[in-house]
Amino acid sequence: MDVLLRVTDTVKSFRVSCFGHETRLSALRPVGEFFDHHRISKPADLNTATSRVSYNTRYFSGNYGVIVGVLAVYALITNPLLLISLGFLIGGFAAINKFAPEPMQVGEHVVTQKSLYTGLFVVGVPLLWFSSPLGTFFWLVGASSFLILGHASLMEPGIESEYASVGDAV
Repeated sequence: MDVLLRVTDTVKSFRVSCFGHETRLSALRPVGEFFDHHRISKPADLNTATSRVSYNTRYFSGNYGVIVGVLAVYALITNPLLLISLGFLIGGFAAINKFAPEPMQVGEHVVTQKSLYTGLFVVGVPLLWFSSPLGTFFWLVGASSFLILGHASLMEPGIESEYASVGDAV
């Protein structure tokens, strides 16, 4: 159990950069609280389910972010062609920027950065197209939505949710 606490503290200390904003994963809740089977129940109606989803997506936002991240890594690992094509494109951009910033003479031809990028796109875009990134993206959205909405609608809010509205009013 001590190891689990150290892993949780390590993950909380990471900084995540998203769209230029740096945030801490301070919203990461303990694993025992996230998987508390005593708080799982079927919602009485759609209004109850909606209010649970609204509260739990805010309360467990860090945990849900980790779930999306794990599913994204799983999707990349299980689609090796996508992993190869992304590595080819990203590695190609990095190599062109590092090793060919200036035009160079090869035989009687002058190779510019623009022609290298064109070659990279001519090979990389079809390779990326065959690796079905849209299918992987929509699988990721669907799997994440299913897991997150399922957990958020089945998990009863804790007692602290009763005091959340009091803090907003003050």
